[in-house]
Amino acid sequence: MAFERPDNLELALDALKTRAFRVIAGGTDVFPAVQQGQLPSAFLDVTRIAGLGGITRGDGTTRIGAATTWTDIVRAELPAAFDGLKEAAREVGSVQIQNAGTIAGNLCNASPAADGVPPLLALDARVEIASAARGTRVLALSQFIQGVRKTTLAEDELVTAVLIPDQALGTRSAFEKLGSRRYLVISICMTAANILLDAQGRIAQARVAVGSCSAVAQRLPALEADLLGKRLQDVTVSTAHLSPLSPIDDVRGSGTYRLDAAQEQCKRAILRAGAV
Repeated sequence: MAFERPDNLELALDALKTRAFRVIAGGTDVFPAVQQGQLPSAFLDVTRIAGLGGITRGDGTTRIGAATTWTDIVRAELPAAFDGLKEAAREVGSVQIQNAGTIAGNLCNASPAADGVPPLLALDARVEIASAARGTRVLALSQFIQGVRKTTLAEDELVTAVLIPDQALGTRSAFEKLGSRRYLVISICMTAANILLDAQGRIAQARVAVGSCSAVAQRLPALEADLLGKRLQDVTVSTAHLSPLSPIDDVRGSGTYRLDAAQEQCKRAILRAGAV
């Protein structure tokens, strides 16, 4: 087995040109998914690359380095619009997993139950990707994840950061997760909401995303549109608002149960995000 641990991005991208590496940072998703006796032949550890960790703000964007851990996110000083992301970070596995698992690993794993995806969708997040041959490109998160365990990432590409545009002043957020127990659980349903109220207490901006209820977490544009101009006490969520979702029946819950849960979660997340 080959194992490389470059200390700069150029070396990492050059390595990806030569062979198919399994990229790892925390490794919290990679190793549990490996079938016995079927380990990848080559690993590329990106944790030593300068610039892939940490959170910086500037030019209208918050940049979260690809190797930034969930614990880093919880501890960072960020506006209230990121509270939903912080709440999701606290729900990723256990504290030990949060200390090792990274934001980009959560996205590249592309699980329908990835806790980080709904709050990042609600933040209008984009994914920064680099390759030696084609340089850097930036995609909306909704374009990056294509399906179950499927992304647009090519074999010679590396996610370098998650980019989040500055949110309107006063935007607040919340995250709701339903599982069979409190910790160390795969989500049955989860919802994130980012809400901005105007001076009269009416909803001026709304972004709502639901995960674990479709192959890829989905924004709910009809609900977002219907929320505009409403006061929090007048918020309702109908089954029609959930039309982008396509939940399945599995050991954690039926599709019908997931839709019922999503309907309730959406209202809870909206009300919590809008509360001052």
